[in-house]
Amino acid sequence: MDILETAAYDRRQRRNTYCVLFLSLSPFFLAIAVYFYLWIPDSSPSVLAAAIKAAPVISLALLVLSYKGGMSLLGVAGGLIFSAGGDCCLIWPELFLHGMASFALAHLLYSLTFLSTRYSSLSPSSSLSYFFCLLLWLLGGGLYAYLFPFLQKTPDAAALTPGVGLYVALIVLMATLAVRTRRPLIMLGSLIFMTSDLTLALQTFKVTEPLEHGRHIVMTTYYLAQLLIAVGDIKAAEGGDEFAKWKKS
Repeated sequence: MDILETAAYDRRQRRNTYCVLFLSLSPFFLAIAVYFYLWIPDSSPSVLAAAIKAAPVISLALLVLSYKGGMSLLGVAGGLIFSAGGDCCLIWPELFLHGMASFALAHLLYSLTFLSTRYSSLSPSSSLSYFFCLLLWLLGGGLYAYLFPFLQKTPDAAALTPGVGLYVALIVLMATLAVRTRRPLIMLGSLIFMTSDLTLALQTFKVTEPLEHGRHIVMTTYYLAQLLIAVGDIKAAEGGDEFAKWKKS
């Protein structure tokens, strides 16, 4: 088989792989369609509402498990499961702290995954990456300082104020390590996750007036972030530098 035939074969293999992956994501897209179609109001919390909200992320967790095996429970699949738990908790306002803790554990598992040898096998990060990571920490610190006076006004200020600080640190750590992986899907997913949480925080802590389509923005960016992280983790098993592949294409 000459070089041209080998290249054509590789392209067909990649195309087939992408088709299989896209078909495997059908339950995720179906679950999202059901969620947005039913659009159960926040004022009507129920077990059914929690199940419908968590279903898309659970489908992603099962997909990662099918590709990566049981060990992924200590990585992205486990993070997705904790995220689904957070989704369920946030249905009920009184479980907000429990939901935040569940998402914090999800970010911790994502971070541990991005530190694994499967992600750290690429060349060292550039000075631009370090600068971008510094910006993320400055952004996280600035956001917490901005939220601080609003957190002090909440009924659970004693627990919420340090809890939010720890959560901000964990999500920024996750995003920083995502940038370190130099994998576009992972990086983009982490940044969109931060955007989703920022939008939610500004509304939850009454920093801004509720946005007209605030919940749509939060949930759309949230599901997109989880999708990118899950697919990025599956693709990471293939190995190689995605930036290098982009340059060759």
